[in-house]
Order: sequence, then structure tokens, then C-alpha cells
Amino acid sequence: MKNTFLMLCLLLCFNTAMAEENKALTSGFNHVGLTVLDLDKSTRFFTYTLGWKLSGQDPDYPASFLTDGEMFLTLWQVKDPASALKFDRKNNVGLHHLAISVPGFAELDALYEKVKAVDGVVIEFAPELAYGGPSKHMMIREPGGNRLEFAHNPPRPKK
Repeated sequence: MKNTFLMLCLLLCFNTAMAEENKALTSGFNHVGLTVLDLDKSTRFFTYTLGWKLSGQDPDYPASFLTDGEMFLTLWQVKDPASALKFDRKNNVGLHHLAISVPGFAELDALYEKVKAVDGVVIEFAPELAYGGPSKHMMIREPGGNRLEFAHNPPRPKK
């Protein structure tokens, strides 16, 4: 019995040590930084169209700092828009797209209607089921050229 207890204690200590060893050294994104073709247009898109708050700007950089209350985003003006390389998700290493959550299907549909009217927005596809559902998403390019996905993932029913 003593040996069984000792083995259980050793196993527990080993599992605890393994869990600590495998613990992530990070705790989430601090912010995402995107380079844009037109800082003013992209800043207006996030503030006026999406309702984000402008938390600061750096005219010398130039950059805008934005938040939706949950996450932070930094937008940087590309040095020369005329010579900037356009985004190519299939051939360039780096950001494929930024996915942003919306609270429901109705809000996703309303957002789609709103972004359709924004100058410089390119709609890749309207709201549709993602991989057969139940999640629904849409993909656009904001005026600065970055690819954004908006998605709602409803809670899965408990089994």
C-alpha cells in the first residue's frame, strides 16, 4: 500500500511538472499592427464604419492606435503608396487575414450592408456559412488593402 501511495504521489508530481513545463509563456495578443495604403481612409473605416475608438495617433510615424474595447490595432501609413507591394495571400509569407468576431448573425448581416457602401472596401464574399455551419462569416479588404474576416461562431449545443 505504501508503494502504491508513493507511486501515486510521484505520478501526480510528474503530471504537475509536465503541465507547468507545457504552459504557454504568453497570454494573448497585445495588439495587431497593419500597414495601410491610406492611413486616413483606414482610420475612418475602423472608427466610423466599425465603431472603434481612436486611442491615439503619431503624426511623425505616421500611425493610428485603435480599439474596439477588447483588442487593440495599430495602423501604419506605408511610406510610398505608389510603389507599395499589394497583399498576395497565396505567395507572400505573413498575414493571411485578420478575423474579427461579431456578436450575432443579424449584426454580421448589418455590417455587410454597411461596408458595401464604404468607398475603397472590396468585398470578397458576402456572409455565408463557414465550412457548412453553424458559423457564418464574410471576407473583405478594408480601404488600406488589408484582408479582414468578420465571423460569428454561435455556441455549440451541449451533448
